[in-house]
Amino acid sequence: MRPSVLDPLFATVAVIPGIGPRLAQLFDRLLGSSTQPARLIDLLFHLPTGVIDRRSRPLVADAVPGEVVTLDVRVARHQPAPPQRARSPYRILVEDDTGDVTLIYFGGGRQRLEKLLPVGERRIVSGRLELRDGHRQIVHPDLVLRPDELAGASLVEPVYPLTEGLSGRIVAKATAEALRRVPQLPEWQDMERQGALPPFAAALRSLHQPPDAEAADPTSPGRARLALDEILATQLALGLVRSRRRRTRGRVHQGDGTRVAAIRAALPFKLTAAQSTALAEIDADLAAPDRMLRLLQGDVGSGKTVCALLAMARVVEAGRQAALMAPTEILARQHHARIAPLARAGGLEVAVLTGRDKAAERAAVLDGLASGRVHAVVGTHALFQESVAFRDLGLAVVDEQHRFGVHQRLALGAKGDSVDLLVMTATPIPRTLVLTLFGDMDVSLLTEKPAGRQPIQTRAVPLERLDEVVGAVARAAAGGARVYWICPLVAESEELDVAAAQERYGSLNQALGAGVGLLHGKMNARDKDAAMASFAAGDTQVLVATTVVEVGVDVPEATVMVVEHAERFGLAQLHQLRGRVGRGGEASSCLLLYRAPLGPVAEARLRIMRETEDGFRIAEEDLKLRGQGEILGTRQSGVPDFRFLRPDIDADLIAAARDEARLVLERDPELTSARGEALRLLLYLFGRDEAIRLLRAG
Repeated sequence: MRPSVLDPLFATVAVIPGIGPRLAQLFDRLLGSSTQPARLIDLLFHLPTGVIDRRSRPLVADAVPGEVVTLDVRVARHQPAPPQRARSPYRILVEDDTGDVTLIYFGGGRQRLEKLLPVGERRIVSGRLELRDGHRQIVHPDLVLRPDELAGASLVEPVYPLTEGLSGRIVAKATAEALRRVPQLPEWQDMERQGALPPFAAALRSLHQPPDAEAADPTSPGRARLALDEILATQLALGLVRSRRRRTRGRVHQGDGTRVAAIRAALPFKLTAAQSTALAEIDADLAAPDRMLRLLQGDVGSGKTVCALLAMARVVEAGRQAALMAPTEILARQHHARIAPLARAGGLEVAVLTGRDKAAERAAVLDGLASGRVHAVVGTHALFQESVAFRDLGLAVVDEQHRFGVHQRLALGAKGDSVDLLVMTATPIPRTLVLTLFGDMDVSLLTEKPAGRQPIQTRAVPLERLDEVVGAVARAAAGGARVYWICPLVAESEELDVAAAQERYGSLNQALGAGVGLLHGKMNARDKDAAMASFAAGDTQVLVATTVVEVGVDVPEATVMVVEHAERFGLAQLHQLRGRVGRGGEASSCLLLYRAPLGPVAEARLRIMRETEDGFRIAEEDLKLRGQGEILGTRQSGVPDFRFLRPDIDADLIAAARDEARLVLERDPELTSARGEALRLLLYLFGRDEAIRLLRAG
């Protein structure tokens, strides 16, 4: 149960006076989710992206065009639009002793404007000054005040991310009310160690009601305090997960090595040194009495799946079963197709289980798992449904960890007694973020590509040369090559992405004739599988797709990757897409089509893509270019949604929070002291209350 002292912050924004059903709906669109309406805490954690500083108060003659200024002026005259030109602007001339400015209103309403700016009276007017045909003007001033109102007005205004229909004024007013409702909370930070930082409520106030422009700076004490709170909540939650795991003993997995040896002998390649090291670390975990929780982090094509198979074989040798969970059906079936023949060499029976298996197939797999006849299963989230029962699950492997929530990870682990857990990601993650996101795990790195892989030639090509690229793709396809053509991210709308893919599919079909396929996220699972199977078999030579192919899809014969509007993609995503080619022995190329002119960040991304294929370097560069933000893709359920933390500049805060969390849990593992109770409030505030549930569960 959430402590009642926090109830005011978890109330919906509809409790704020003046927010009726229509505005509440807009706030839900801006801050809520499909399952959760916008709450006061969401409003408080919705930070301004900057400020408008209206403190510059020059005389009219000294005001600089292009800047936001606040002028003390007299209203000289009104000039309404002529009756025959109703769409013309309403003009109001204002002046001081040094010059005049015309205020321009479109559709302001004469009565309202005469009341707001009466002729002959003084007014404080603020807005962006422009110079038009040699005359100064302000179009729709942001602020018009009587002189006596100036003392109570803030001249440093926060600028919020908005949604259509919701103005910054409304958000600021609602946030001011939310700030008034922040309860008196005990201090959870050790302020002797963090003494320079303001208290929680004061930090929020400094960001939402900034006293000066510096308050909105990423290095401000207010943001640093909230970032420290956020990372401490995360590190505490991870520490609680880890300590709970240590309290529940694991089981020793040791076999005679015959199955593992048989599979290794059947491999068509030699394991890399990094794979051998990672397998030694995994084997040591499996053989220990403690439960394994290990992150296997490997760049695109570094051989994580083989490591997973050999770990599964090790557990089967010990008489138990294994499961591999993938985020999509395409990926699950692909994993199964790749590992089943190798598994058979070691005498392993590996089944596949997804959400759309035929009833008879599904029943056979479920029976095999319950009886132990099936040694290992590869599947989607269907694996943790209630109907799936194992005879004795010993190892759960979770692929693309960040696509699953912690609760899903725990649900799969609950399918057996003391289940070891290996989670894998092909998204290279900077070291800072590994500590931040996966602090409850041990980490193994795969930093090499298997022998025989050719480097991928990467070129950036302006969209003006689209016809040349289509011609080159036609020639490559005629020569037997297989080509991915990735369509642009259009907006935060999958429908628009799909429309772009369908349009490109039509034009390439026209240009190339037969042999062009289409794959996007709105297709049903059977059609997706059919499109991939056709491309893998070579019946389709050019596959037009949205980013549904970004992770894990493996067609070794594909040698050309075209990414259209590459400037719209993040660096990590471009790297993932490029990783779909260069997986066989043939030379491969990646063409990044962009629309000029490029902004500095997009230009830097494309330059880095041309310079390196090292996913770990790319991840570090990505972190520098855009902060932690979307480093692991769009907001995925398994990734803490950091609102304040900036790992690119907060490395010292992350280190401090890790040390603090460790110290707290050593002294007060159940969080029962006065400070422990305060820290429980922190976990609830930052949505890390899953850890409280674990505490209660013991």
